[in-house]
Amino acid sequence: MGASKTELFIEKDVELAAMAKAIAHPARIAILRKLIKMDTCVCGDLVEELGLAQPTISQHLKELKNVGLIRGTVEGVRVCYCINTTVWQQYKVLFAGFFVDVKLNSCC
Repeated sequence: MGASKTELFIEKDVELAAMAKAIAHPARIAILRKLIKMDTCVCGDLVEELGLAQPTISQHLKELKNVGLIRGTVEGVRVCYCINTTVWQQYKVLFAGFFVDVKLNSCC
């Protein structure tokens, strides 16, 4: 969506769309699932675990880091990543607010 059109929508919807876009790739979901299971993770481990090329993993990590879902710390020549629990909670609340219970009706 072009940046010039976002003013047509409420801020909460723009934020939700940006969050959805950030996790809208199976590799990013797999990376997040892996990081959830671990305290920290080294990028090389993800390459072995997911079977994707190092540059591909790095690009997905960059996207997740750009939206704040993960944090990275440099340890020598390696970068270790973990879930940013504050941002994770924000995603959880925003998505939960969107996926409300819907009454089934006979419209379709």
